[in-house]
Amino acid sequence: MNRMTDSGAVFPGNRSEHARMMIYQVLPRLFSNMQDRNIPSGSLEQNGCGKMNGFSDEVLERIRAFGFTHIWYTGLIEHATQTDYSQYGIQSDHPAVVKGKAGSPYAIKDYYDIDPDLAVDVPRRMKEFEALVRRTHKAGLKFIMDFVPNHVARQYHSDARPSRVKDLGETDDPSVAFSPGNNFYYVLGQPLHTGFDSQKSANTPYKEYPAKATGNDRFDAWPGVNDWYETVKLNYGVDYVGGRTAHFDPLPDTWKKMTDILLFWAKKGVDAFRCDMAEMVPCEFWAYAISRVKEKYPAVRFIAEVYNPGQYRDYIRRGGFDYLYDKVGLYDTLRAVVCHQAPASSITGCWQSTDDIRQHMLNFLENHDEQRIASDFFVGSARKALPALVVSACMDTNPLMIYAGQELGERGMDSEGFSGCDGRTTIFDYWSVESLRKIRAGEMYFTPDERELYAYYNKVVSLCNGSAALREGAFYDLMYANYDRQGGFNPDRAYTFLRKAGDETLLIVANFDDVPVHAGIRIPQHAFDFLSLRSGTYASIDLISGETQTLELKPDAHVLVSVRPCDAVILRL
Repeated sequence: MNRMTDSGAVFPGNRSEHARMMIYQVLPRLFSNMQDRNIPSGSLEQNGCGKMNGFSDEVLERIRAFGFTHIWYTGLIEHATQTDYSQYGIQSDHPAVVKGKAGSPYAIKDYYDIDPDLAVDVPRRMKEFEALVRRTHKAGLKFIMDFVPNHVARQYHSDARPSRVKDLGETDDPSVAFSPGNNFYYVLGQPLHTGFDSQKSANTPYKEYPAKATGNDRFDAWPGVNDWYETVKLNYGVDYVGGRTAHFDPLPDTWKKMTDILLFWAKKGVDAFRCDMAEMVPCEFWAYAISRVKEKYPAVRFIAEVYNPGQYRDYIRRGGFDYLYDKVGLYDTLRAVVCHQAPASSITGCWQSTDDIRQHMLNFLENHDEQRIASDFFVGSARKALPALVVSACMDTNPLMIYAGQELGERGMDSEGFSGCDGRTTIFDYWSVESLRKIRAGEMYFTPDERELYAYYNKVVSLCNGSAALREGAFYDLMYANYDRQGGFNPDRAYTFLRKAGDETLLIVANFDDVPVHAGIRIPQHAFDFLSLRSGTYASIDLISGETQTLELKPDAHVLVSVRPCDAVILRL
């Protein structure tokens, strides 16, 4: 890979004919729930629940037309819930170990089944899932679903597993704290202590003996209310209490079981797996499992939730992941820049720290774990993050993810129940989100501001594959040539770079300030040489607004550019 050091920044880009991955994340439970009663901590009957069937051909076509290539259906696999489905042969969950009335999509109860909340006809929930896969592919979209490998619900029990498959924990020896043949870790001589049981309505207290280790690596019997107390840690052959020693030969039983689960869903047409907290599972397992899935289904992609930059390269090069969350790098940096807590120039350091794996990094500004941009806990206005959107979408050829409702400025300021008012959209409660109802119903229900924001997102997402320079072009960071501020450019509040493919050259300027920019940007001689730029006067069209600016390009001279407050321009020369 060609690249430059601190004195300049060049990526030749991935010159592939394949489209860039543009992901739309949706929680079916929320996305297709058109009821609006919204009783805090309400039941399924009170607040309703979205269904898989809500993703009709028309809805999916609109998502594809927006510019997305992939859709991540979050929370499809059956998880623990306070809703009683015992009439369908599904065991009930004790409320003391379920977060919220609906339950967490990441407390998996049966890896081989679909969540009954999402089905119109509960006994046919797998058929409805298979129909959703077909509709998604018919619309020209790829299908992404969660794989949650690190932990399961406290009362995990698979009633849908194939007859050849032993259930998790079925053959465990609970008389030992750790064994590579066990699926769980055990806290010997102790029952599970949940001192907050009184907050849960139940006729009898929850009992678990001996206690199993908790999902967030709590190897004792006293998880707190802020722990992942509703989950149990899975055992991949690492003895955490015994010095984190690895026992991978013979192959741990959990490796075989979890690989079988991946193959089960891949066979049903799943195109990619978003792997929850992948870094809490040993890299050696991923190398084993991903290679076996790709041996049978070579087109399947794997996306890892990894937050430790020191492990990024291991999970790509050894583990076999295609993409990693760029949370600790680009997301955290862009959030700080938007909130005026860091200079825009710090963005350069993000790509420099991952320059050798840049195209493996998945960019986003929102997801189900993070606070909404427009919330009082982030920046309070969706508009103020538009320059961050353009930077994250246009810097390189790696994937971009948008969280449903982000394109309409969803604030996430509801107090839904378990999650409370925290700037996030709940994943624990039955709820209906106004912005999602509007997106489902159509643009005629948008306010003028929402319509403008929606069109902006639509334009940027579409350009990522509609422009050759953004889809596959070279990237050149111009910041190093503009730190001196001689042209009036402020590197604390603006970020600028070039993209080029073939005859298409784009000058991109993101203005994070609350005042307009009218400044000169120096384009160095090296950029002209490397990108084969030509001097001259150009009538340049901003691909976002459609407006024209006249640009005079000369090596090492300042080209004058105007940008509105909290906005960006993508100027095609």
